[in-house]
Amino acid sequence: MDIKNEIKFVKAELSGDEKVLESVFRLESFYAKHKAKLWALVAGVVVFFGVRAAMDMMHEANLVKANEAFLVLQKNSTDTQALETLKENNLALFELYSLAQGAAKKDVKALEALSASANTIIADASRYTAGILAKKPVDSELYHELSLFVEAYLAIGTGDTKQAKEKLSLINERSPLFLVSEFLNHSMIKVSK
Repeated sequence: MDIKNEIKFVKAELSGDEKVLESVFRLESFYAKHKAKLWALVAGVVVFFGVRAAMDMMHEANLVKANEAFLVLQKNSTDTQALETLKENNLALFELYSLAQGAAKKDVKALEALSASANTIIADASRYTAGILAKKPVDSELYHELSLFVEAYLAIGTGDTKQAKEKLSLINERSPLFLVSEFLNHSMIKVSK
């Protein structure tokens, strides 16, 4: 009996080794058949990650240049070379800086130029700021309730209390401006009596 068990064990071992050997031959024939495709795939993956790493490094270098230019502009806002470097390397930061400078200098033309920006936040904020400086009401997504308040204030200045009340009624109760708008509405009641 012992010999029969050992023969079965040896057969099972040979069968397992045979299967492993068969798998190796299949893998080798698959590799031989698709060698060019496999190496092209490996080369493609290597090139992809290499290009991506290079692009990340270039982007990082541009951000460093833009930050250095921004720091120079913080010290000297008339440095045209730093302004151009900022514009070339980080357009969003350039537009934000231009918005801040335009608002600080009350430069309506610069703000109106920024209102055509592809960045919707910069465009909306500059359009609103230009409108405030020109004393023209401008609807704004960012400053919607504040623009309603300004429109109401300008309507009060022209004596149109009805329009002012309509604008003030559009301000949401949860808005930080609601209490101030209620005070303004209350003051119109006293003035109109």
